[in-house]
Amino acid sequence: MCGIAGIFGIKDKDQSAVIIQQMNDRIAHRGPDDQGTYTDEFVALGHRRLAILDLSPAGHQPMHSLDGNIEIIFNGEIYNFMEIREKIDNYEFKTRSDTEVIIAAYLKWGKECVHQFNGMFAFAIWDKNKKELFIARDRLGIKPVYYYLDGSVLYFSSEIRSLLASGKVPKKINRNALADYFTYQTVHAPYTIIDKVLMLMPGHHMTVSMSGMKIEKYWDIIANRSKAAEGKSYSDVCSDVRKLFEAAIKRRLISDVPFGAFLSGGIDSSAVVGYMSKVQQQPVKTFNISFDESEFSEAKYARIISEKFGTDHKELKLTPADFLAALPAAMSALDHPSGDGPNSYIVSKITRENGITMALSGLGGDELFAGYPVFNRSLQFESKKWLWNIPAGIRKMMGAVAMKIKPGIMGEKYNQLLSLPSGNVADTFPVSRQISTPDHIAKLLNFPMPPDRVAEIVSEELRNNKDLGVLSQVSVAEITTYMQNILLRDTDQMSMASALEVRVPFLDYELVEYVMGIDDEYKTPSFPKKLLVESMGDLLPDEIVHRKKMGFTFPWEKWLRNDLKSFCETRIESLAKRPFINEKVLLNRWQQFLDGNPAVRWPDIWIGVVLENWLIENKIEN
Repeated sequence: MCGIAGIFGIKDKDQSAVIIQQMNDRIAHRGPDDQGTYTDEFVALGHRRLAILDLSPAGHQPMHSLDGNIEIIFNGEIYNFMEIREKIDNYEFKTRSDTEVIIAAYLKWGKECVHQFNGMFAFAIWDKNKKELFIARDRLGIKPVYYYLDGSVLYFSSEIRSLLASGKVPKKINRNALADYFTYQTVHAPYTIIDKVLMLMPGHHMTVSMSGMKIEKYWDIIANRSKAAEGKSYSDVCSDVRKLFEAAIKRRLISDVPFGAFLSGGIDSSAVVGYMSKVQQQPVKTFNISFDESEFSEAKYARIISEKFGTDHKELKLTPADFLAALPAAMSALDHPSGDGPNSYIVSKITRENGITMALSGLGGDELFAGYPVFNRSLQFESKKWLWNIPAGIRKMMGAVAMKIKPGIMGEKYNQLLSLPSGNVADTFPVSRQISTPDHIAKLLNFPMPPDRVAEIVSEELRNNKDLGVLSQVSVAEITTYMQNILLRDTDQMSMASALEVRVPFLDYELVEYVMGIDDEYKTPSFPKKLLVESMGDLLPDEIVHRKKMGFTFPWEKWLRNDLKSFCETRIESLAKRPFINEKVLLNRWQQFLDGNPAVRWPDIWIGVVLENWLIENKIEN
């Protein structure tokens, strides 16, 4: 796990050398173990190293091929690198690193090498003979690549702040992205909060040469779904899921540094810890955050799992004062504004401080195995499609009644749903993920609302895929929006702020492809994540499986009105002065929140606080 940065197209080698060092220095936190640069008359490459495999100096990057023709910078891990290495018999390996295996794989298979890799990765290969730069990102988007094209010059990096450090990227806000941010607490790729700074999409690679830039998709979550489950019994499917999950865990235990796991006490993290305990001899090191506010604490469930599997367990109890003390560092660690980032920062920081350099996470389990309420809701919508056959005028009246019965966000969402053209996943899903409704955002912003990004993404992903079950459709929607643009982005930026590598076995692409090919009949959650739980056999105790789902959250509402009030108020008042914000509307919403008005929830406020703090820290223009 590392940080990468690069430039293509600056012909002044001395200028490139200065700029790439500036970009590399800005991501020093991602790789405290080593750093390096390479510069010639075409490219400049920078790398920061967090050593996980082959800790020796031989793992230094940029790394070059035996003949010196290839230079590579790589962020991530290739878990099956030893298997790939055995397929390559015409390359004399000099290291034990997966980085060198990527070089050899590229020399053997060219751009098709990406199909060989099982892992999380973002890498750039400079081919000196071809005068061609090849940049690739993993299938599920675990590792990021941001880029900015200035005419014929390309800048790219693991972080936006590294691009800004080049001095060549205008620090200008992307106004169209603001509606996306305030609606969904993030900006959905390929766009970012900075104008003209884009992301290379998951499952894509980019080729850059003097003749231009070409981006291609090499993996698709629907097109690549497996048919292996077709015609199999439920018990056989469960057996397959169990084997694939165990294999995913085993792959991710390859490490030359101390490692552990996040343990919330929920189904996903408990399954990860359970299988880690089965396949390794020494006790798993586990970490849990608990709170003074007992209703927010999952600590007792984490203890149940720790005792069952005999883990070396660390539990830290937080108070609002603890969190307030850590908040400035958490906010400064944000590479891109996010409403949920500080949660990941705290867990990563504590884990790293306890001597752990790599940790496994249960991220992805909810998306794959129908763990969110939206899965059951979508099945209900499917069974009530007749609702959308009712004349629009009557549905409008029904929506008005819903808003009176349920004032606040829930009533507004019911009203939205009844105004949709259909009850299909592509239409209903975006409503489920909105932090604030479009009507609220339209009043908050001083410019016309652009098209809804989640609606665009989901419609495109599900286009021409009528044979996909409802639950699989929701999985596609969750993975390509919330998971990739919030959960994975936050995990990357916040774990790397503490130089911690996080591995996510639920996102092993072989497991994902198999589960995406399972019919809804087997995935329907009569209890939480039924297919996953029953695939695990007796691994998980009933008190974990059938407890109320809490999720990892802090008692934000209390804090924003008390301990964090001054911090929030300063930033809300500053944000209100921005030309793209309706000052009166924002300040009124802040006061309504303080007064306890249920129509204004803490996320409505917090995302504004985070945005303004980020804009100030990074000196972004309006």
